[in-house]
Amino acid sequence: MPQFFDRYINLVEDIDIFEAFEKYSPDNVYAETQKLVALQNRAYAEGKWSVKDILQHVIDNERIMSYRALRFSRNDKTTLPGYDEELLAANTVATERSVEDLMQEFNVVRQSTISLFKHMNETMLLRSGIAYQTNISALALAFVIIGHPIHHMNVISERYFPLL
Repeated sequence: MPQFFDRYINLVEDIDIFEAFEKYSPDNVYAETQKLVALQNRAYAEGKWSVKDILQHVIDNERIMSYRALRFSRNDKTTLPGYDEELLAANTVATERSVEDLMQEFNVVRQSTISLFKHMNETMLLRSGIAYQTNISALALAFVIIGHPIHHMNVISERYFPLL
C-alpha cells in the first residue's frame, strides 16, 4: 500500500475497480445535492475551501491521477511530480459555477476515467511508476481516484453539514 495514497485507497471496498467505479460514482458519493447546494460557497472556517472549491479539487485531482495512470500503464518510467492543490484551487472559477454544473463535469470526467481503465489489460494495470515520490501502480491509482472523493465527502459531512 503506497504511503500517502493509502488514506484514499483504504476508503474503498476490496472489489473490482469497475464495481467500485459504479458503487462510488460521483452521484452516489455526493448524493446529498440539496445540502451541497445550500452550502455552495460557504466554508467551515476562515481560509478553508468552499463546497464548490472541494468539488473542483476532486475533479482536478481525478484528471491528474488519470494522467498518471495513463503514463504508467503505457510503461512510461518518467518520474512525475506532485502538484500544488492550493495553487490549482486559487485559480479556478468554481465559486461562479453551480453545484449542478460541477457535478455534471465530475460525471463526464468519471466516464472518461472509466473508459481509460476499461482499455487497460492486466499487465498495464500492474505497471507502476513514481508519482509524488511514491511508487504506485495504475491499478492503485484507480483506487485513489475512487477513494479521494469519498475522503472529501467525509470532510463535508463532518465539517460543513453541521453549518446547515
